[in-house]
Amino acid sequence: MCGIAGYIGKKKAAELLLKSIKNLEYRGYDSVGMVTSSEGKIHIRKGAGKVDEVNAKLDFPSMPGTVGIAHTRWATHGKPSDRNAHPHISYSGKIAIAHNGIIENYLELKESLQGIEFKSDTDSEVLAHLIEKNYQGNLLKAVQLSLKMVIGTYAICVINTNSEEIVVARNGSPLAIGIGKGENFVGSDVSAFVAHTKKVIYLNDFESAEIRTNSVSIFNNEGKKISREPKTIDWDIEKAQKGGYKHFMLKEIHEQPQVVRDSISIPVFFPMKERPSRIFIVACGTAGYAGLVGKYIIEKSARIPVEVAYASEFRYAEPIIGKDDLFIAISQSGETADTLAALRLAKQKGAHTLAIINVMDSTIARESDAVIYTRAGPEIGVASTKAFISQLVVLYKLAAELSGKKYDLTTIPQKIDAILSQEEKIKETAKKYFLAHNFLYIGRNLNFPIALEGALKLKEISYIHAEGYASGEMKHGPIALVSDEVPTVAIAPRDSTYSKIVSNMQEIKARNGKIIAVASEKDGEIAKHADDILPIPTTEEDLYPLLTVVPLQLLAYYIADLRECDIDKPRNLAKSVTVE
Repeated sequence: MCGIAGYIGKKKAAELLLKSIKNLEYRGYDSVGMVTSSEGKIHIRKGAGKVDEVNAKLDFPSMPGTVGIAHTRWATHGKPSDRNAHPHISYSGKIAIAHNGIIENYLELKESLQGIEFKSDTDSEVLAHLIEKNYQGNLLKAVQLSLKMVIGTYAICVINTNSEEIVVARNGSPLAIGIGKGENFVGSDVSAFVAHTKKVIYLNDFESAEIRTNSVSIFNNEGKKISREPKTIDWDIEKAQKGGYKHFMLKEIHEQPQVVRDSISIPVFFPMKERPSRIFIVACGTAGYAGLVGKYIIEKSARIPVEVAYASEFRYAEPIIGKDDLFIAISQSGETADTLAALRLAKQKGAHTLAIINVMDSTIARESDAVIYTRAGPEIGVASTKAFISQLVVLYKLAAELSGKKYDLTTIPQKIDAILSQEEKIKETAKKYFLAHNFLYIGRNLNFPIALEGALKLKEISYIHAEGYASGEMKHGPIALVSDEVPTVAIAPRDSTYSKIVSNMQEIKARNGKIIAVASEKDGEIAKHADDILPIPTTEEDLYPLLTVVPLQLLAYYIADLRECDIDKPRNLAKSVTVE
């Protein structure tokens, strides 16, 4: 949520910052702005819209100065508009801030700033005024003092007319510092500066830093200086570019065979010596559906009870969890606010914690007892695809480790390639249905979570209302929605529930429903009941989710493309949800 970038060095800041916020735009894209400091003055340009749109009007690269900060926004407080775009300037114009997070006590702080004219509807602007009020010639101390008054979450990047430093701080929202030679960088994540340096320092919660051209000083919550060595990023900017594909999402779907190959060799382990009494898998969105697949395979193979919970609900249910239990957090970004809060509660209650994460040294990874890094590489499309499939591979490997069962994952990449070779057929199917207003997705057992994930993909990127159901629940309400105007996507591979899903399809056809079936190739029986078939190769029953999800990703993609939606940046969504 929101992308923050900063630069201090000898080069023209605005030119570098524009590229940085383009790389961060997947984090937020309803407004954008930039501030540079030069010759004792703050220069600011900002507006509502995406980076390219706003830049075409404001010409960011022409801004002077070798120090600057920039921001691309995902709105929380205050609707997207020019006035609510970041950065925000203090009352005298001497201090500028970019902020990601939520200031929960901003109304109280605003009351303490009587007489100051606020120029936006955001909670963030209060920080700019508060920092100036506390400024006594030392920007770092003004920021540290101001943040002690704040309740909420923040990643904050601050400059002033002095232009000799950038001050940053974080609590609950990610912030990374790129270490260059005679220059330094700031980013909400490393994609902001990986084209310039692969050396990075990650800030922890309640830490701040003073960044100068040739130095970076980090301070803890008490203001004491601490030492931290930079780490090296193991990927380059080419992996975060489209590579000739129309959208990042399509590229990332096509990367999945290699992602599976890379993920098969991931070592898995547990943070406890004894077999857990229970396992809790907690996540949000797509990661949660990966967790549901994990529940099925772990309970079936290892016979350990598994509970799956939305991270946003876990804390409020007063969960019964303790020292004999294993808590597994799944998050692509490793910064998901609800998942992080659930992790902290589980640790507080004495549970052992394991994280399945795609981003190195992210907050959830650092705070877990153990972490398994997926090997999806940078995922830029907001709608997750390759990160999901890499999470599934890790969950299969965990199930194998717990049970001794062997899953032959080595055949899966080739089978995904075979599905991708059917792309034109899937595109033709999308042409038949892209004008529909509602979809139903149904599946049984392991493919019920895939029905949920397929429906989510369609909702996210095409804005079509879609619902996923356990197919046995159709007669308990959803069948009332069936008509020739509401297509049903049935996930129907040749597995142990095959005859049941065929019965569900017959019930839908009896009510004039249109059916798109994801089915095993050369299945003549399915052809009798489905209007369209998206074929997949056969595999062992437990592994079907690794295959059935792929045609659903492509179907959602091509429906969204036909509807001319902004696939990589769907409205109202952001890649990393770092506020509750």
